[in-house]
Amino acid sequence: MAVYDFYFTRLTYESGDWDVDQRMPSNVLNSLVEYTTLRVDPAERVIALSDPKMLEAPFCYLAGHKLVQFTPAERRNFERYVKGGGFVFVDDCNHDIDGLFAKSFEAEMARIFGARALKKIPNDHRLYSSFFHFDGPPNTAVELNGWGDDLVHEYLRAIEVNGRIGVLYSNKDYGCEWDYDFRNKRWLAVDNTRFAVNIIQYALGA
Repeated sequence: MAVYDFYFTRLTYESGDWDVDQRMPSNVLNSLVEYTTLRVDPAERVIALSDPKMLEAPFCYLAGHKLVQFTPAERRNFERYVKGGGFVFVDDCNHDIDGLFAKSFEAEMARIFGARALKKIPNDHRLYSSFFHFDGPPNTAVELNGWGDDLVHEYLRAIEVNGRIGVLYSNKDYGCEWDYDFRNKRWLAVDNTRFAVNIIQYALGA
């Protein structure tokens, strides 16, 4: 059986729409192969948040547009995973700060971790230099909706556990930005998936 340093886990949940940005994982995995020495499983793994198997994942991705309302089993696994040292990258596909996904997901985080747990992270956080160097979160082409989100989101938010990010939360819709066939990256002046490499390297302890 092959031994991998990393595999990409997408979390399903019973509410909302988790099955988004379908080409994004293969694009990100290609970047890990291209830029790092990680032994990468080329196949995306889709695991229910309620399944105890998700507790073994090195990294989890959760996204959607609609309602996030965890079942008791989902809530229990999410808390156990994060408090046990796991890393969840959560991306609001609405790229806003006041839509249904944002409101309902943030309410779930407050319920699990407390009302003040989700905080802005500074733009000099180690996340932004874990592999490539960024001066803060890269902007995306899809976030300029002008609905009270400061035109562009100048920050990401996170829940930290013992000094490390356990939940990284984005309203910038990176999933949509990276949702294209990885072979088309050759047409980009700068590969926009490089920030995904940073996120994963940070999640792995870089």
